[in-house]
Amino acid sequence: MSAQLPADIAARLKEGVDLIPAIAQDSKTGEVLMLAYMNSESLAQTLATNQATYWSRSRNELWVKGATSGHTQEVVSISLDCDGDALLLKVNQVGAACHTGEKTCFHNPIEMGVEK
Repeated sequence: MSAQLPADIAARLKEGVDLIPAIAQDSKTGEVLMLAYMNSESLAQTLATNQATYWSRSRNELWVKGATSGHTQEVVSISLDCDGDALLLKVNQVGAACHTGEKTCFHNPIEMGVEK
């Protein structure tokens, strides 16, 4: 599926930025689930389908979250940051957000105050 990004939204994106960091946050709990990247095509597809679609930097292709795993993200809202170079997606997560099977990709805490 190829979708066109509306001109008014494209105009709000920072010029010269091809990949935009996109933070997925649980719409009910506020928990940060993952960070991925979007380009204008994946953002357009997400807007058209309400299913989180990202750009895979490793595979160099679009990927719909959960297309193979079933762990989907229904997008409730999208916000653009003040500089036009980062996105916040509030999502209804089905299953694990992390490819490792964890609920969130941020499951590796770093202790603060450790002596150097």
